[in-house]
Amino acid sequence: MIHTASRTNEGPSFSRRVIDLERYEDVYVVGDVHGCYEALDTLLSTLELGEDDLAVFVGDLVRKGPESAAVLERIRTSPQLLSVRGNNEQKLLDGEASLPELDEADREFLTSLPTAIAWEDGLVVHGGVDPSRPLGTHSDGDVLTMRSPDGDGYDGPFWFDAYEGPPRVFFGHTVLEEPLEREWVIGLDTGCVYGGALTAYDLRRERFVSVSADGYQNRPDAKFVDVEKR
Repeated sequence: MIHTASRTNEGPSFSRRVIDLERYEDVYVVGDVHGCYEALDTLLSTLELGEDDLAVFVGDLVRKGPESAAVLERIRTSPQLLSVRGNNEQKLLDGEASLPELDEADREFLTSLPTAIAWEDGLVVHGGVDPSRPLGTHSDGDVLTMRSPDGDGYDGPFWFDAYEGPPRVFFGHTVLEEPLEREWVIGLDTGCVYGGALTAYDLRRERFVSVSADGYQNRPDAKFVDVEKR
């Protein structure tokens, strides 16, 4: 049986959904999909989720790729799939971007997404956290867009280079050449929509599972972060 996650208003000021990992067998956290339905379908087939398994997405399910509506339908209709809100979902809700193919059910789903999903020692957000500030001081906007709290976007320095936990933070938003695994951070945006890969982290086995993806947009090499050089 799959157990629906519950909300809590305690703790940080950003919106959280708290889950109990002990209720699930296998648990995965999945990187930015960006409307790449074929890659999503391949990854989910590879993971072979059972009825007691769970996959949590880091947001940016939509935009840039060609099949945002199909991606949303797949995720919102499955009790085994959860997601936080990404900055691209927020742009749709704020009217800064549009996807005419989305229907009312899609828009209600986007509105329902929290900006974080948490468990006892883990936190899934789209952007990240500011390592110089207590977690409780962060807003929805902070965890949605965090990348370089003391810098300028991809020029760095990146928040995850200084963050020392707890909790362990799983994130997307910053496009990486390879997935990032450190004691306190797991980075999962491996440029699916740019011809990279769609990546999941297997919490139980502590490993990455990636599938290749077709590229729908070009991206300069300078906009891919090489974590091996950091």
